[in-house]
Amino acid sequence: MRLVKLGWFCIVLLISSCDKDTVAPAENAYAFEVPPHFPVPVPDAHNPMTEAGIRLGRQLFYDRRLSANNKVSCASCHDPAKAFSDGVALSTSGVSDTQLLRHAPALFNLAWATNGLFWDGGSTNLESQAFGPLTAHDEMAQDLYELVDELNADASYVKGFQEAFSAGITSQNVAKALAQFQRSLVSATSRYDDFRLGRNGAVLTPEEMSGLALVRQHCQGCHSGELFTDNGYHNNGLDSRFDNQDHEGIFMGRYRISYDEGDLGKFKTPSLRNVTLTAPYMHDGRIPTLEKVLDHYSNGIQHSATLDGRIPQQGFAFSAVQKTQIIAFLATLTDERFVSNPAHQKPH
Repeated sequence: MRLVKLGWFCIVLLISSCDKDTVAPAENAYAFEVPPHFPVPVPDAHNPMTEAGIRLGRQLFYDRRLSANNKVSCASCHDPAKAFSDGVALSTSGVSDTQLLRHAPALFNLAWATNGLFWDGGSTNLESQAFGPLTAHDEMAQDLYELVDELNADASYVKGFQEAFSAGITSQNVAKALAQFQRSLVSATSRYDDFRLGRNGAVLTPEEMSGLALVRQHCQGCHSGELFTDNGYHNNGLDSRFDNQDHEGIFMGRYRISYDEGDLGKFKTPSLRNVTLTAPYMHDGRIPTLEKVLDHYSNGIQHSATLDGRIPQQGFAFSAVQKTQIIAFLATLTDERFVSNPAHQKPH
């Protein structure tokens, strides 16, 4: 485990050490629009977003040449129609066809995700995160040197990298371009957002308003603010024991990274936005439907020393009517304009 962490640290250093050689032309600057009801994100000074960088990242995101067998792209597990999730509990879409150990998370509003990536926060930023799936044996299994050679043989990539980064094609710039594209994926045009901002004459029904009140009352501690996530790590009572150290402690939650026993069983809070599109749920995709998720929070809580203190020991005991109201509200967070945005789709 410590060797794995050291490897990520070295990758971060590698990316940072190349910053002075990869600055994009100022005229390429991307006008990042912050939704008026969202907090202002902290821009990444080491990887400023540009039109050329986002365009390049989008091309790379859908390119199967990023995998060792030229059959797997980032989009293989992150489908824009599903808010960039994949609709299965544990994917077998990697080059080895082996079932992965964690559920593929949705990808949006990542410009605000500055508290770690992956379910346990094992990567500090999107740039270092990219190297995980790119090189993982059961995901894309790519040799980074071979990838650079392959991209250099494609004139469109030579041109695209030159436009985006003065240093041209490097593995560090592959990661930076992917990060820029992912930071551009902003979901803030759901019916709830229209209602919240008084746009397009949007209204919520009484049932949906009741659901909103219940979410704010019972779920706000973790699914907070207009992002509907605190981007933090919590034990939400899925299990009572976390002593399985297989696969470098991947089942132990945030503890795998922090070595703090107070982090046992804690996993990253996903956003409730687009939640109707991102089933199944939890870090391992164990819960198939929103109805079952609410059943878990009502009467399925497993007790442990690190259980989040805001969760009642006996659960929230939602009534059938309350569950219906919550699900009705959650549907208003579905952002059809986001998932159908042509700028997010596979380039022609």
